[in-house]
Amino acid sequence: MSMLAHDGTAMLGRQLQRIRNSPGLLILTQTMPITMLLFFGYVFGSALAMPGEEYRSFLVPGLLVATAANGIMTGMFQAAQDVHRGVTDRLRTLPISRAAVPLGQSVADVMVTAAGMVPFLLVGLAVGWRVEKSALQAVGAIGLLLLFRFATTWIGIFLGLLTRSEEAAGQLGGATFILPLLSNAYIPTEGLPGLLRTLAEWNPISAVTTALRDLFGNAPVPEGAAWPVAHPIAGSLLWCAVLLAVFAPLAVRRYAHGEA
Repeated sequence: MSMLAHDGTAMLGRQLQRIRNSPGLLILTQTMPITMLLFFGYVFGSALAMPGEEYRSFLVPGLLVATAANGIMTGMFQAAQDVHRGVTDRLRTLPISRAAVPLGQSVADVMVTAAGMVPFLLVGLAVGWRVEKSALQAVGAIGLLLLFRFATTWIGIFLGLLTRSEEAAGQLGGATFILPLLSNAYIPTEGLPGLLRTLAEWNPISAVTTALRDLFGNAPVPEGAAWPVAHPIAGSLLWCAVLLAVFAPLAVRRYAHGEA
């Protein structure tokens, strides 16, 4: 365990330096959620039954979770890039824990996500979003969000090691944008037809989004929803546990054995 902590810290430093050397990508990932908040909040808000400010308060948690789900895309692209450029093969020759490299990447991703939340939340406050419950509940919401980002990054790392191609990872990563659309991140699911509503409410994004809205006090838990949405905090924790239990071992095994 001490070896993993030591090696993981070293790989964390490497990953943070890598992110620092890619300012364009960093700026894009930080400004995109703000752009979407302003666009969806002022364009879609006028087309829904919710008044504009109420919809923007509804939208902020959804965009936070949609951004967290993008851990799949960033994790996949960075892992595939390392494989494609031969970096992963060189790292495998080092006498370090096999879990250290993916762990360092996932922790660095969470740290960057946490830093990127600050300007987004400030813009959210400027457009009418508020924390309506206690500071402790708000901290719990942020912690849950970062846990979800951590889990989705492991999915991306595994898929990136699996694809082994920057181009394939980029194309597959683009397809992940559909995941928040099939959830309650942008619109309530109550008005969706039966099967579509069921799919949306069993989407992990919906459980985490509902949990954030509940903890921030932005919207009540909907009645008659599927279990993960009706019990959003428990559902979110369960989804995160399942995703980590499945994809973290798969990613470490794939990294350790290469094409095996």
